[in-house]
Amino acid sequence: MKQFTPYLFASLLLGFIGCSSEDENPGTGSTGSTEVFIPTAGFTSPSSYPGMNLVWEDEFNGNSLDLSAWTHETGKGQNGWGNNELQHYRSQNTSVERGHLIITAKKESFSGSEYTSSRIITENKKQFRYGRVDIRAVLPKGQGLWPALWMLGANFRTVGWPACGEIDIMEMIGGQGREKTVHGTVHWQQDGNRAQFGGQYSLPSGTLADQFHVYSIEWDASSIRWFIDNKQYHVIDTTPEQLDEFRRSFFFIFNVAVGGDWPGSPNSSTSFPQHMIVDYVRVFQKN
Repeated sequence: MKQFTPYLFASLLLGFIGCSSEDENPGTGSTGSTEVFIPTAGFTSPSSYPGMNLVWEDEFNGNSLDLSAWTHETGKGQNGWGNNELQHYRSQNTSVERGHLIITAKKESFSGSEYTSSRIITENKKQFRYGRVDIRAVLPKGQGLWPALWMLGANFRTVGWPACGEIDIMEMIGGQGREKTVHGTVHWQQDGNRAQFGGQYSLPSGTLADQFHVYSIEWDASSIRWFIDNKQYHVIDTTPEQLDEFRRSFFFIFNVAVGGDWPGSPNSSTSFPQHMIVDYVRVFQKN
């Protein structure tokens, strides 16, 4: 999810290992989500595709996060997760109810931060190489909000970032009229330096917070394509040798950051709490 700022290996590693005592009961804390409005309108993707099998899905049923698939990452990271982000990630800001995952960003003082949110990952639990990914979600809104649905190379711990590769399925930057625009990006290492290539799509009207949209990629050995509501808006040719990162396995990361170098900080116009609501994530692979 790091569109402009280098994602320091030490920052991410600290976040991966830095859990604190307030998160002893991950996934069970309340976000006040009984008051969360879940839209009914929006795009829905098909449950099957010709020539493909559904290899994993999370429909977020039940009343808690499936810890056989997901792990909470907590804390502030180093230098705000390498981007000067302002939030402290807590498991208590995640809930599962009414068939949806809800990640809540709050304005509240906690452990030296003025904001809290959540970040969940599938590392070492659900990792994938190639296929189509569909994620149906409603995004938060407001200056300084930075929701992301993304993937990181499963070999991150051995090679670091950006050599592991990163696939940003969806990023949105809140405020200043930017909440109608979805960004899809990849990051990799080329000639020893960080490289990136991104595209974006803007709705003709409304914002990505108004109703559900489906954010997708189609990924194979030669390319990655990005879609919103099954409309392709971006593609990268991954056949060059230095993009070999994208011919390996990746895991998912879902989070809502607050502040940071790209979106800037919240201001008096930003209303809290804000929510990213995910209806489902589905992974399809060729027969």
